Amino acid sequence: MKLLEGKVAIITGATRGIGRGIAETFAKNGANIAFTYVSSDEKAKAFENELNALGIKAKGFKSNAADYAAAESFINAVVEEFGQIDAIVNNAGITRDGLLMRMSEENWDDVMNINLKSVFNITKCALRTLLKQRSGSIINMSSVVGIEGNAGQSNYAASKAGIIGFTKSVALELGSRNIRSNAICPGFIETEMTAELDDAVKQGWIDDIPLKRIGTPQDVANACLFLASDLSTYVNGQTLNVCGGMQT
Repeated sequence: MKLLEGKVAIITGATRGIGRGIAETFAKNGANIAFTYVSSDEKAKAFENELNALGIKAKGFKSNAADYAAAESFINAVVEEFGQIDAIVNNAGITRDGLLMRMSEENWDDVMNINLKSVFNITKCALRTLLKQRSGSIINMSSVVGIEGNAGQSNYAASKAGIIGFTKSVALELGSRNIRSNAICPGFIETEMTAELDDAVKQGWIDDIPLKRIGTPQDVANACLFLASDLSTYVNGQTLNVCGGMQT
């Protein structure tokens, strides 16, 4: 039996990297998928077709989760199209790295809006549906950097730490309504962003990981699958590190 058979999942920022891996894994486990993207219509349509070919219903929505009105319109469209929301993966995120003394206000605001405010927007706008259903699993993508910080990433670390605090607060508020909220903290994961790093930098990260390898989007997707499925119905308000042991 597929773990997400008959469920509807929302995934923000799902056309590449971790988000794409989550969408593929959810679809293979029977979930119908509504995903957001902000760039190429052609790539989004191709990905939508790939997911539909797995025998589920998938639809991409060009929507900026960092904009509240756009998030509200997106959620309304999903409910109209799919009729329900069972799992939400707040995955959309960017980096604008730099030392604090050189960091612009724009780079700070962009990261906070896309990484953190988007989580508020999507969660807030979906609440009416989740409360009416008296069920739902909210999965927020944080980072080990949100736990331990990282030089040159004060904006990113602050946004990811904020996600953890938000996740725990929502878990306390909504747990009595059978709505769960958990965070995932990936470590060093092989994506388009990390692929651009120098080999020596990559090796330095690997040396600090007890499992001695870079993580994959599939590793993160498997954790999301657990939290979205009925296997985790008593897991709420938790932060799950998917990092090979680097945060121990």
